[in-house]
Amino acid sequence: MIAILMGAGLGLALAMIGTPLFIRLLVRKGYGQFVRDDGPTSHHTKRGTPTMGGAVVIGSVILAYLLTHLLIWLMNPRWSGPTVSGWLLIFLMAGMGLVGFLDDFIKISKQRSLGLNAKAKLILQAVIGIAFAILALNFADSKGRTPASLKISFSRDISGLDLAFAGAGLGVVLFIIWANAIITAATNGVNLTDGLDGLAAGASVMVFGAYTLIGIWQSNQSCGSLRGNGSPACYEVRDPLDLALLSVIICAALIGFLWWNTSPAKIFMGDTGALAIGGAIAGFAILSRTELLLPIIGGLFVIITLSVILQVGYFKLSGGKRIFKMAPLQHHFELKGWAEVTVVVRFWILCGLFVAIGLGAFYAEWVVQL
Repeated sequence: MIAILMGAGLGLALAMIGTPLFIRLLVRKGYGQFVRDDGPTSHHTKRGTPTMGGAVVIGSVILAYLLTHLLIWLMNPRWSGPTVSGWLLIFLMAGMGLVGFLDDFIKISKQRSLGLNAKAKLILQAVIGIAFAILALNFADSKGRTPASLKISFSRDISGLDLAFAGAGLGVVLFIIWANAIITAATNGVNLTDGLDGLAAGASVMVFGAYTLIGIWQSNQSCGSLRGNGSPACYEVRDPLDLALLSVIICAALIGFLWWNTSPAKIFMGDTGALAIGGAIAGFAILSRTELLLPIIGGLFVIITLSVILQVGYFKLSGGKRIFKMAPLQHHFELKGWAEVTVVVRFWILCGLFVAIGLGAFYAEWVVQL
């Protein structure tokens, strides 16, 4: 628990201090946001606002994670240090952040709303996602637990949903496809949610807060632990406490970033932050064995993504008609006359409700298992 509190404090401090320094650097370089002409007219005032703020979040998370482990090790030399699950999560988060950074940099340097073309972005994301999936099926601990599993999970692995039903080789291939589908969905969901000051950052704070609680609970009820030993409801997760540490660090770093990102935003997270956050959320779902729980906890991201799918699909099928005034959904309400802050706060409330329902379902499953 000391590590959790220490990590949260370091993540918050590093992001809170690092963000304004990064803002000054971006202003000197002239790296400002390019705003779409077809978006809400109120957004035109945001043109030129520094972007790529997600780089601060990523840097703060990695530094806070390493410093926390170093400080705990100095206090207790028997401390095991960073885990495989922690490194895998950082790899996925930083890798997706790098793809987003390239996208942001092209937009800024070319002064256009499109960065990497869709094919290049998908290839880069696929390379990182495939590498993550393959690595996550290796590195078994002393109890034989690997970071990820070939079984599909809700709040734990579901025995009847085994991807290795037709052999281990096919199971690995199916898992790679499954993991990349989760990663793609999560990164796109966060990316589409980003667009109003503080919306994606604030919503993500709640989601990572949920995964912090899940990680702590899984650690306390881990199979082989004093509390979970012999219990039918214990959890077979490889490194739950370290995942909880990383989750609380990301949560705290986002709060520090949100201080500067809230309306009127002094900096935007850009695709650098949106893809990194989405990758991290997907990573937590896979490594904590809560894959099917993610659509509930991340319900706001699901709704916003569905609004885009429905809008595009209906537009093509109807020959140019629209369901919403504009997609993603948050812009529809802006064009209906809602103030930006009103949209953000109400969507935060929705996100909080989804997170509460998700945590309730997670706990209820544990009670039922008992």
